[in-house]
Amino acid sequence: MGDVHGDLNAFRHAIATKRFIIQLGDLVDHGPDSAGVLETMLDLLETRRGMFVLGNHDRKLGRALEGRRLRRDLPLETTLKQIQASTAEDLANRSYQAIARAPAWQRLDNMLFVHGGFHTAMLSGPPPQTGLADMSAPLSRALFGETTSRLQPDGYPERRLSWINRIPEGTTVYVGHDRRSLDGRPLHRTGRLGGKAIFMDLGAGKGGHLAWIDLNDF
Repeated sequence: MGDVHGDLNAFRHAIATKRFIIQLGDLVDHGPDSAGVLETMLDLLETRRGMFVLGNHDRKLGRALEGRRLRRDLPLETTLKQIQASTAEDLANRSYQAIARAPAWQRLDNMLFVHGGFHTAMLSGPPPQTGLADMSAPLSRALFGETTSRLQPDGYPERRLSWINRIPEGTTVYVGHDRRSLDGRPLHRTGRLGGKAIFMDLGAGKGGHLAWIDLNDF
């Protein structure tokens, strides 16, 4: 399942299934009810019906809840206010604990689930114990993808997709973060080595849609 970004209504529809949910990060910010999305994901975790990999917005929220000094922006401030106003029991602490434990990537056989982008180290070792710790090259790729030194017209860093060419044949990487699709469906790309990347972010919480794919290999 792609980025949710606070779109609780879409999230509730997407999890109305008996399948196990693997969500690709960025649960919060931008949409109308990030607190409700967090509460719903906590329920999935506690009942062992789903999991999420860490997204950059989730990490920023976790570090804010940890009390770190960081650059605050309107989406983060709105999420923090929603958490504070929530009637859910101890939502801030429970959300922090879940974010601190969320893996930066998850590998299942020939499939890799990650928020931002692929790094070859993801095939040879586990993610860091917590994604809230110091940054490393694989963690940076997992959270932010691959960036250039330039900014786009919207002010966000320009991102490139050369990491797709390093995915080995037989491996499929499911990724969020980048809204690359132009036709309302997840975008499929094949790299030079024969590996595949599937981009799942369709803009939920930002005027777009929440995408998911049913996997039948398990």
